[in-house]
Amino acid sequence: MEPLMIFILVAIILLAVFIFTFIPIGLWISALAAGVEVGILTLVGMRLRRVPPIRIILPLIKAQKAGLDVTIDKLEAHYLAGGNVDRVVDALIAAHRADIPLEFERAAAIDLAGRNVLEAVQMSVNPRVIETPIISAVAKNGIELKVMARVTVRANIDRLVGGAGEATIIARVGEGIVTTVGSSDSHEAVLENPDQISKTVLEKGLDSGTAFEILSIDIADVDVGRNIGAQLQIDQAEADRNIAMAKASERRYSAIALEHEMKARVEEMRARVVEAEAEVPKALAEALRGGKLGVMDYYQMRNIMADTDMRQSIGRAGKTDQPETNRSNKPE
Repeated sequence: MEPLMIFILVAIILLAVFIFTFIPIGLWISALAAGVEVGILTLVGMRLRRVPPIRIILPLIKAQKAGLDVTIDKLEAHYLAGGNVDRVVDALIAAHRADIPLEFERAAAIDLAGRNVLEAVQMSVNPRVIETPIISAVAKNGIELKVMARVTVRANIDRLVGGAGEATIIARVGEGIVTTVGSSDSHEAVLENPDQISKTVLEKGLDSGTAFEILSIDIADVDVGRNIGAQLQIDQAEADRNIAMAKASERRYSAIALEHEMKARVEEMRARVVEAEAEVPKALAEALRGGKLGVMDYYQMRNIMADTDMRQSIGRAGKTDQPETNRSNKPE
């Protein structure tokens, strides 16, 4: 009997250890003490579905203590879908305390969409201030202004799923600042009334399609930058000067090329003249030998050529002496 009794005792101990390990008796007692009705079979079913009972029962206790109508099935389904049950329950409690209408299905959808639903509820109660980077804008007179703004936003729970984030808000505010400054006649008008930027930007409805609601846009700092208009004019003048110099160089090189071409043509013509003059004595000799030209005719032609050279020399000398003659004839 003794070995049998030992075997039975060991079996009872192992069964008790298995029951207390598989069934969270302590958690069941805590739920009963908190007034939350949870069956043992429900806890066993969670174990079989590989759902940690503590991840469901503790948030359920918090929800029911806060007066929320949340069931175990909803919490377990959200956990199986990959959601954060504890964060969703905390968000529902915070929304309930702040009198913000938020249903469990909506909070679960926001959590499964990847957004922090608790942070969104807290942001609805306590708005966040987003500081934009320094935004450069140029007025009509060409002066650059560097503007930095602070945007106060509040989370819009209804648009959290599918709504744009903070980057879109910053981009839209920057676009509004650039448009407002660019439409101003001078930078001085913007410096005198910086609140005009805020009013113009707010009127554009920049928060449409985003997960936030813009409460205010405050201009934190406005600095005067470079004279962009003057710089553009300088760059344009420099570009025009370079173009004019390029065109002048083109005309100069074209003239030089034309001059070289004309010189080449003149040299070619001179060469042809020299070549033709070299043929003259040959032609005269051939005429004399052939009896086509007599000796007297040759001498007469030489006399005519000498007379022509003399007349040309006298004519050139007369042109050279003419200015001195004119100066001597002027009255003193």
